[in-house]
Amino acid sequence: MKHPSLENKSEQDVFTDLLFNTLLGFAFMFSIAFVLMNRPEQTGKIETKAEYLITVRWEDNHPDDVDAIVEDPHGGLVWYHSRDSGLMHLDRDDRGIFADQIEIAGKKVKNPINQETVTLRATQPGEYVVNLLHYKSNYTAPLLVSVKVEKLNPEVSVIYYGNHMLTGSGDELTAIRFTLNAGGEVERTSQRPKNLLTQAVAEAKK
Repeated sequence: MKHPSLENKSEQDVFTDLLFNTLLGFAFMFSIAFVLMNRPEQTGKIETKAEYLITVRWEDNHPDDVDAIVEDPHGGLVWYHSRDSGLMHLDRDDRGIFADQIEIAGKKVKNPINQETVTLRATQPGEYVVNLLHYKSNYTAPLLVSVKVEKLNPEVSVIYYGNHMLTGSGDELTAIRFTLNAGGEVERTSQRPKNLLTQAVAEAKK
């Protein structure tokens, strides 16, 4: 038979061991959670959502409506009537000051920026054509419109930036044509005119 003092000591040791093991378990789970939240390979990882970005801009607060029409190497078109075609997407269709409001903290605020953007989510070899359409004009004076084409990966680089004058409702012009190779790199560019409106209207009626 054990002495009473030894029995008390044994019970204390069991309690101490249980408490220690519990704390050790919590520490282990915390360290695992910390490692999972801070994996080195995840640091700075950014999901790629587009390969090329086409931006069309004109004067802020201007009431005119300008449309971007972009054709891919297979003849697919994106414009306000068709926001998706193949690997292209019209991210923003700007209609001048018409219905140009955004909601911030539950309040509607007028958005002064006139800008349309088209993204190429992946690339296909061949020629892309970027046209501008002066869909609605409110003045007789020509409208200055800028066009920028950027390659986004592996780093941002501008492959074209230029200003163009639109002269009134229905005016269409070719801002830039660029040809990509199989690796998604620009092989050549030109500004040879190509009318896309007739094709766009025909596609819209299908």
